[in-house]
Amino acid sequence: MSAFDYDLFVIGGGSGGVRAARISANYGAKVAIAEEYRYGGTCVIRGCVPKKLMVYASSFSEAFEDAEGFGWTVGESSFDWAKLIANKDVEIDRLEGIYAKNLNGAGVEVLRTRAEVVDPHTVRLVAENRTVTAKHILIATGGTPFVPDFPGREHAITSNEIFHVPEHPKRAMIVGGGYIASEFAGILNGLGSGVTQVYRKDMILRGFDGEMREHVAAEMAKKGVAFKFNTDVTRIDKTDAGLVVTLTDGSTQEADLVMFATGRIPNTARMGLENAGVALGKKGEVIVDAWSQTNIPSIYAVGDVTDRMALTPVAIREGQAFAETVFNSNPTKPDHELVATAVFTQPEIGTVGLGEEQAREDHELDVYVSTFRAMMHTISGRDEKMLMKMIVEKSSQKVLGVHIVGHGAGEMIQMAAIAVKMGATKADFDRTVAVHPTASEELVTMKTPTR
Repeated sequence: MSAFDYDLFVIGGGSGGVRAARISANYGAKVAIAEEYRYGGTCVIRGCVPKKLMVYASSFSEAFEDAEGFGWTVGESSFDWAKLIANKDVEIDRLEGIYAKNLNGAGVEVLRTRAEVVDPHTVRLVAENRTVTAKHILIATGGTPFVPDFPGREHAITSNEIFHVPEHPKRAMIVGGGYIASEFAGILNGLGSGVTQVYRKDMILRGFDGEMREHVAAEMAKKGVAFKFNTDVTRIDKTDAGLVVTLTDGSTQEADLVMFATGRIPNTARMGLENAGVALGKKGEVIVDAWSQTNIPSIYAVGDVTDRMALTPVAIREGQAFAETVFNSNPTKPDHELVATAVFTQPEIGTVGLGEEQAREDHELDVYVSTFRAMMHTISGRDEKMLMKMIVEKSSQKVLGVHIVGHGAGEMIQMAAIAVKMGATKADFDRTVAVHPTASEELVTMKTPTR
């Protein structure tokens, strides 16, 4: 018999932890998993899934307008915030149930409690005030929103709370310039809120291709999002009329809701990791090697808590690789190269590989760019442009990056990512017959480098 209660104890019921627990159990391990909030983690409960549902909801306002150009007469419309939130909650409850069902079906012991590390092989279950032992411990506690300290900080919300706001905010301020801030600026704008996005730098979406960033910001502004760049919040005061936000330029602005999306930090506070000797980084991230193993051989970590690549599919791959390595005698490193991603701004972004600025640091380039009005906007009269961009190494003609902004970008980039991951050249794209009439055909019909 084993000297431990479990072969594996997983702390955190998000995408990475659940995958690792389920697959490890399928390989014969005795597994338990603990989650203090809800199973599904950030993505399912208060991230990707509810956000995408709200993106869909917010897009109907434009669809009603565009329908007229195609011959439809659309009557008076109205939006019910409470109904959206309630229907969203039903779907999230359904998905959480599936997560728990799959774990139970695999034979994983599912615990609903906070768990803290005591030593390299011991975990304390806080709600039950008892300890259990495990041969391996996996940390998969994800990340948590970061809000800086300033007067009135308690009046702001984050992406955790936005999904539970009881009333439709008529005036919203979004603070931050990353993908979460930019996505929610578009969501609330599309749902009829007056939106101001405040960012301390000079352009949103830092880290993405520069031309793409500027294109998205310009299109968002056309749709009604007001930007305040090189600006930050110094204080928030609550009054009878709502919230009064003071900015670094000395101006003030009233709002019904102020949402901070100023980054996320690894969720490792008060988990006992230091007591077990686990090395943490400057942000509190769990430091791991290529196999997701910490400096303590019995303790591993996957997902956002490692601050490697904060994407749900990456966390799932890391969880799968962990199970393969530890419980299937199949040493597997998670692959973090050429990971495609979508940003559900409005218009949305699909991107894989290097942006132009990053690529120019090490390569001579041919850059192909096409900006055009998509067919769906021709007779609707909407002034919105798509952007397609391909980054190609001049000498080898290997495609280093593909970037799309516009309707369906997230769907398109998945297919383009396969080609880029396989090492496709520009000639490979050129040999592909276009699908007409589609926006995506632009990816295989761009013949002359823009620069």
